Amino acid sequence: MAKVISVSNQKGGVGKTTTVCSVAAGLKKRGRRVLAIDLDPQGNLGFSVAADTETSATVYDVLKGEVKTQYAIQKLPAMDIIISSILLSGIELEFTDRGREFLLKDALRPVQDRYDYILLDTPPALGILTINAFTASDTIIVPTLSDIFSLQGIAQLYETVERVKQYCNPNISIAGILLTKFNPRTLLSREIRGTAELIARDLHIRVFDTFIRSSVAAGEAQSVQRSLFDYSPRNNITRDYKKFIDELLAEGV
Repeated sequence: MAKVISVSNQKGGVGKTTTVCSVAAGLKKRGRRVLAIDLDPQGNLGFSVAADTETSATVYDVLKGEVKTQYAIQKLPAMDIIISSILLSGIELEFTDRGREFLLKDALRPVQDRYDYILLDTPPALGILTINAFTASDTIIVPTLSDIFSLQGIAQLYETVERVKQYCNPNISIAGILLTKFNPRTLLSREIRGTAELIARDLHIRVFDTFIRSSVAAGEAQSVQRSLFDYSPRNNITRDYKKFIDELLAEGV
């Protein structure tokens, strides 16, 4: 049975897609069976791994019940993936039936035995798509930029998780906060880490020991539609993600 992991933060540009892509690709290189699902209407994850975004079924089709989950899966060199659709941007108004929070959880059941990990790339909002992701997930990774504004939303995300835990998924947990675009040589980054640890302590969650350094390789890899592990395996950011995967596996995440 696959472990389902959401990568979530309501703030955009914090590295959610890069984290999903890198962790999924890194786990597959270690022999794990991995499925990534793009729940962000922008569809960046599918593009970044050269998925078919023209003719393939999407997660929108799956959530509507028009396509069975297994038929929306694309098997790519980096990972298996279900791509997103811009139509997801109207899902708040379209999906209004009772129980809509469980659409993704129900859709994943037929394929969970086929994978070791299912990674969910969530949109930068705490709407129904993110609620669906949390309802379906075992745990959540929270990528956070190394700036004070990114830290401000962690408490709100925590409150959303607590509501999901109460009404939809009592077993959900936050695995931890992952600091991204982190520069350990600057005083600001070190102060931000200290602040993040204070916030995490108050909320009874953790900050991962591993941090992800900033690198132009991340954007370059996405532009040529390859994972960091294939595009620049010796780059600092790739090494950081390798270390992060080590930490996740060591912690049983």
